[in-house]
Amino acid sequence: MQESAREAFRNDGAVLMEGCLDAAQLARCQEAYHWAVEHPGPNASRMFNGTEQQSHVDNANPLAKPRLDAMVASLPFGRLFADLWGSRHVWYFAEEIFLKAGGRGGRTAWHQDTAYLPWAGEHWANAWISFQALPETNSLEIIRGSHHGTQYDGTTFANPDDPTEPLHGGGALPRLPDIDAQLARDPDTYDVLSWATEPGDVVVLHPRALHGGAHVDAACPERHTLVLRFFGDDATFRPLPEGNRHFARNGVLFVEEMAKLNAGDPFRSPVFRQLA
Repeated sequence: MQESAREAFRNDGAVLMEGCLDAAQLARCQEAYHWAVEHPGPNASRMFNGTEQQSHVDNANPLAKPRLDAMVASLPFGRLFADLWGSRHVWYFAEEIFLKAGGRGGRTAWHQDTAYLPWAGEHWANAWISFQALPETNSLEIIRGSHHGTQYDGTTFANPDDPTEPLHGGGALPRLPDIDAQLARDPDTYDVLSWATEPGDVVVLHPRALHGGAHVDAACPERHTLVLRFFGDDATFRPLPEGNRHFARNGVLFVEEMAKLNAGDPFRSPVFRQLA
């Protein structure tokens, strides 16, 4: 791996890994994706349900876990993230899937995954894998360097008229800025990273980085995306704000395992597949 890739991830919070997956590896990922779409889990949802912007999202489907745990061992991510982070160990957390179709799926609202998941540390990464060729305008967008900045509240993803509607509220975390509105007024307000991608490319981002976008339209009518999440030695448990009736301190994924951890504990559990 080139040092420039390590520096980009460390400083920018995201990097494009071109040609990361070969045809056979990509086919395995696509097969797992289609199976997950056809067998939704208990965390499946419709983002902006009932509107033209709705899209299918699923997270950490327990039905898919055995096949995904086996699949990730055949992919290059164990070596890749050990090298990218300088971590001795790498673990696989879980998947997230996105399905936008019909040319009408709106932008995913700006957010940080760490508003929803009890994570801290440098050794975290999402591997964002799309099965269609995407022009830059329809690809994932990341605010450069934002993983080193403010931890904002999450958005509910329930109100298309307010993409900053607080998830936790109560002032526990600063409210998200309306990034799209600010960019519309002044395109230089934020330094936005985005890349055109081809099948086999992987966008790697730190989950604390502000990210969103990736809409579909008439020119790019479908986007099927599998996100695989990984962590390494410098990964710790960070409780979510108390008092949220939807999100406990340990989040909503792997609830029993996360209930055993306290603030600052190494993020570890036998439930997570170790790759390196």
